[in-house]
Amino acid sequence: MTSKSIDGAFGFLTRAVHGGNEVDAETGAIRRPITMANSYELPYDPSDINWSSSEGSIYTRNGGANQRYLQEKLALLHGTPSCVVLASGVAALSGVFFTFLKSGDHIVMSDSTYIAAYRLINELLPDKFGVEKTLVDSASLEAVQAAVRPNTRLIHIETPSNPTIKISDIEAIARIAHEAGALLSVDNTFASPYNQRPFELGADLTVESLTKYINGHGDAMGGAVLGEASLIDQIRAQAMVNLGGAISPFNAWLIMRGAITLPLRMRQHNESAQSVAEFLQTLPQVRFVAYPGLAGHRNHEIARRQMPGGYGGVLAFGLNTDHDGHNRFVSKLRLITNAVSLGHDESLIVFLGENDERQYLYEEEFHGGFFRLSVGLEDTADILRDIEQALGAAEI
Repeated sequence: MTSKSIDGAFGFLTRAVHGGNEVDAETGAIRRPITMANSYELPYDPSDINWSSSEGSIYTRNGGANQRYLQEKLALLHGTPSCVVLASGVAALSGVFFTFLKSGDHIVMSDSTYIAAYRLINELLPDKFGVEKTLVDSASLEAVQAAVRPNTRLIHIETPSNPTIKISDIEAIARIAHEAGALLSVDNTFASPYNQRPFELGADLTVESLTKYINGHGDAMGGAVLGEASLIDQIRAQAMVNLGGAISPFNAWLIMRGAITLPLRMRQHNESAQSVAEFLQTLPQVRFVAYPGLAGHRNHEIARRQMPGGYGGVLAFGLNTDHDGHNRFVSKLRLITNAVSLGHDESLIVFLGENDERQYLYEEEFHGGFFRLSVGLEDTADILRDIEQALGAAEI
């Protein structure tokens, strides 16, 4: 419960506005101020202080004021008992893997994931620390079950996944993980807590790249892990304090501000992305469209059940053209920006070519290159017109 007595009984919009906020005691400001200090006053006798503790205020690497306010808001939005905010989404992923995996342990992970997660599990942790891994089609429960070993300690999935928009059944995979004595972590970045809350579906840990939808403005980086306090406190001690993954106070303040409008923005992202996906399906130049809101998506029914808020603002599609044709199309776009990241106010597109190191893991329709499109907050009609004119100008 927050200092304003805002709890999970309030609606999502109310929690987004009031969670973690209170009138500033010193100035009377109705918004939490930015506390940029990196150090705090110590008590009369500090000799018995645990210098690695996150209790109270000692040093901002151990936790700062703005970080705590943001953690409070995010826990309310996700309906979790606890939250730790870190410097980036990758810091959050690394925090989960570093904290709960050791040499000889085994992880099962989605074969369609963010590139940093792929490198952490496919290369860095096995090579440096002897962690065993299996990449699986996590949309197949049979594949997930078959991948579990006696030493499996963690199952990690992305749903919807980056960049192929694969949907995995959180509730069913949670059962598989728990029957094996393993934890389930879910990267929820593409969905946001407005559309999907993995903790409510049985996941132990939820990872969010706050850089994306929760901030929503493309101007701050952060990451979060949410779940039971007994798990989150371990990440806080190991990945934040001792590995130094703390978020800056200014970024925490920016993300806190951005999160207030999350539900309003997600409604528009959901609505526009659905319209764009349906429009792309009608075009002869388009080879395929992957979006969980389409009835033809492989796991549309699972998405409909576990994403009650909507299907998100990211989709993938390919064109009936060659490598250069895909790039020509992007070069002719006037409104949609050619850039990485997602969840910004503006629409962003990135071409993933045949040399993508994860290509061998993708389903056949993704071979030959494809786009990941993050649909922004522009007028939907303008986005559709931009796609149409670019196809014509590129002569596809």
